[in-house]
Amino acid sequence: MFLQNLEQYEIILASKSPRRQQLLSDLGLRFSVQSMDIPEVFPDNLGMTEVSVYLAELKAEAFRPQLKNNQLVITADTIVWLDDQVLNKPTDYADGFRMLKKLSGKKHQVITGVCLLSAEKKVSFYALTDVWFKELSDEEICYYLECYQPYDKAGAYGIQEWIGYIGIYRLEGSFFNVMGLPVQSVYEHLKTF
Repeated sequence: MFLQNLEQYEIILASKSPRRQQLLSDLGLRFSVQSMDIPEVFPDNLGMTEVSVYLAELKAEAFRPQLKNNQLVITADTIVWLDDQVLNKPTDYADGFRMLKKLSGKKHQVITGVCLLSAEKKVSFYALTDVWFKELSDEEICYYLECYQPYDKAGAYGIQEWIGYIGIYRLEGSFFNVMGLPVQSVYEHLKTF
């Protein structure tokens, strides 16, 4: 393992996301996957970069009561921010259509908050990526929703899927952040954990 400072830890990724699991695995880390169903509720007064960090910490703190000294929990939460509001995961087809219609032709932000938690230490950080969508036709939105059913994705889309291929024409920041885990930032923080 390249991150030898982590050899003392049993690493737990607290996420059901197959994308996060793949990205963390591609870093060369050995880890187990455990997750708890934590309501993703946050105070209304939090700003754009605070929401995802708050939610990532909430997920991590749920593990604290049973955390052993040799364990390191990694949690993450990704939000889509448009017009001063959070676009969560869509509840159904109509909600997904509404979200993609709002994102169409506009720039938005994708923010992923990450929390690294052990019995002795907690490190939290976020990554922000600006994403530009072209104008999407209703037919393109309907096709994507029907074929890909992105109901587990913030903002109702996955950049690594069809809608990302045809709809996103520019981004500034980490591509992998938009997928759900800013692996470069995670790696840098793990190196010094």
